[in-house]
Amino acid sequence: MLVNELKKSFLVSLWFMFLTFPIMVIRVNTVENIIQWRWANLLFVGIGSFVLSALWRYLIRRKEKGIKRTEVDGVVRVTLSQRLLRNRRFTIPAMIAVSLGALAFPFVFSIYQTNIMITALIYVMLGLGLNIVVGVAGLLDLGYVAFYAVGAYSYALLNYHFGLGFWTVLGIGGGMAALFGIILGFPVLRLRGDYLAIVTLGFGEIIRLILENWNEFSFGPSGIANIPRPGLFGVDLNIEQATIYLYFLMIAMSLATIFVVNRLQDSRIGRAWIALREDEVACQAMGIDKRKTKLMAFALGATWAGFAGVVFAAKTTFINPASFTIWESINVLCVVVLGGMGSIVGVIVGAFILILLPEYLRFLSEYRMLAFGTVLVMMMVFRPGGIVETVRRTYQYKEVSQ
Repeated sequence: MLVNELKKSFLVSLWFMFLTFPIMVIRVNTVENIIQWRWANLLFVGIGSFVLSALWRYLIRRKEKGIKRTEVDGVVRVTLSQRLLRNRRFTIPAMIAVSLGALAFPFVFSIYQTNIMITALIYVMLGLGLNIVVGVAGLLDLGYVAFYAVGAYSYALLNYHFGLGFWTVLGIGGGMAALFGIILGFPVLRLRGDYLAIVTLGFGEIIRLILENWNEFSFGPSGIANIPRPGLFGVDLNIEQATIYLYFLMIAMSLATIFVVNRLQDSRIGRAWIALREDEVACQAMGIDKRKTKLMAFALGATWAGFAGVVFAAKTTFINPASFTIWESINVLCVVVLGGMGSIVGVIVGAFILILLPEYLRFLSEYRMLAFGTVLVMMMVFRPGGIVETVRRTYQYKEVSQ
């Protein structure tokens, strides 16, 4: 058995060496017009792929044995992340440490690192908003970037034409995104699964193409520049001060998002979303208005994307349609799936990993995205429920003997 597994891992390593040969071995020096042969890279690819394949197969076998043991014993296993989240001795010190670290971050690290953290916090808002639609309500939305673009262009255009400031447009951007969420929700009320994903994908592309081709409205590919940053009671801030101010503003908005989304999940509408996700037919049979429930999910999920779009426009001071492609929707969806669908803590962790990990893997140079992709694939195979799986609530009825 072991010999067969090692043979399969060896064949996998040969296959990877063959696939990566033109990229990893051959290097053309256009200055001196010579070809450099980097055979050491091929050796590293072979050894690395063999070790990863062997480790992969070992973990797969271990996982299969664990599933069989659980089925035989009939015991519901609680993951380590779930045990830690339930333990106050761990959560309270962890929250204190995270709070102190967040407060000290912009004063300890550089402005570049602070900007990366602001981007991660924007993705936290986007992930929590999409988590309402995908993770809680079970509606696969691939056009989520459209609401992000609506929020960003609301701020840019209203400021350009009417001189409205950040705080005035923040609510308008969220409201416009919610309106577009309702507009998207009406045509897809009867759709589910792959059909819903295709329609929402088309909606996102329609918004992007309108922004790219309607030059009189959105200035087309040229975009909109000189978008002002958020103001602080009329005080003029330099770039460093404005970045720190935006960082703390994003922390406040992220905390508000976490609070509201958590309350929504525990509310009546949140339980209706969960029922819709589990079984749409049974949900409707229990008297839940399916139309209203879906529209609420699209509208509330889009609202947070609108808020994040306004902040994104204020952070970059320049936007164009190239910032709102389908890949942005996929990135946000990866945040939700990687972190754990329906889990607020999981989405937060997933956002930080997805944004920060590629930055801190830059020392790997051209192998950075390869390493990042490997980490994602390993996570999806061995943690299909996400980093922090949703704790499924169970209710038990016990008869009281008299």
